[in-house]
Amino acid sequence: MARSPALRLVGRRLGAAVIVLWGVTLLTFIVMSTLPNDTAQTMLGLHATPAQVAALNKALGLNQPFWVRYWRWLVQALHGNLGTTLEGQSVNHELAIHLPVTLELLAYALVISVALAVVVAVLAARRPNGIADRISLSVSMIGLSASPLVVGIILVIVFAVQVGWFPVQSNGLGGGLGSFFVQGTLPAASLGFPLFAIYTRLLRADLVEQMQREDYIVTARAKGLSPWRVLIRHALRNSMFTLITVIGLNLGTLVSAAAIIEVLFSVPGVGSDLLTAIGNHDSALIEGIVFVFALITVAGNLAADLLYAVLDPRIRHGSTNS
Repeated sequence: MARSPALRLVGRRLGAAVIVLWGVTLLTFIVMSTLPNDTAQTMLGLHATPAQVAALNKALGLNQPFWVRYWRWLVQALHGNLGTTLEGQSVNHELAIHLPVTLELLAYALVISVALAVVVAVLAARRPNGIADRISLSVSMIGLSASPLVVGIILVIVFAVQVGWFPVQSNGLGGGLGSFFVQGTLPAASLGFPLFAIYTRLLRADLVEQMQREDYIVTARAKGLSPWRVLIRHALRNSMFTLITVIGLNLGTLVSAAAIIEVLFSVPGVGSDLLTAIGNHDSALIEGIVFVFALITVAGNLAADLLYAVLDPRIRHGSTNS
């Protein structure tokens, strides 16, 4: 029995995802191998003798060829073991503690950026070149010109130092919904504002183009549907493909920016762990975190492909021309 087009699409994406993840692990391992290998020296301390360092390198297998060490790590990773940190902690344990914090922050940033972008883009597209459209353009240009770090610093100065609505540092995102809102709003806004600007301009442009040129919009208007209903029910639904594509493409940027924002706001996530591990040359922790970041990005892009099939019946039933 032939598989449906949606299943074939998922199969192709899964195959590509495996190749991407393998490439990320290999590239990370190559980069870490080109750096000076002082792992044993770091573990033993500055006063360790060369003989002690050499003995520990041998015990850890760090004196073995690159391909041997990579193959050993890859086999362990496929069995769910990402290695051990310099402090002797399991990388899996570190990720289990800090990864949920990062995922909560990413989800919060993504939800607020997408929700606000849809609302603002619809208001702007309703009356092109109107007041709402001009205001959205000005705000979007600011967001497109500023990095998450700059946005975060400005938000800290205004809403934490001057106004005092939010804390300067977020020592975790737990403690209930109220605490999560207080602790996570500024970090999430720092991550989400540049994305909000991108989503708003692209979605607004797509909506305006549909409202002015597409035949099905003219047909919907001829049936007597209100402008708001035509915009939201017909144009917005089709524009979601553009939005989903952009979200998938920007997910990697969102994940990478989380490392800087977590340090700025003292969020105890894997982004902070990554920068600390880089400073300590903790190869196992770096490789584990990079692998998880790549996995999140690939999973997000796969989810975007699945949403295509949900929104467009032609993909599910194979009636497209592709």
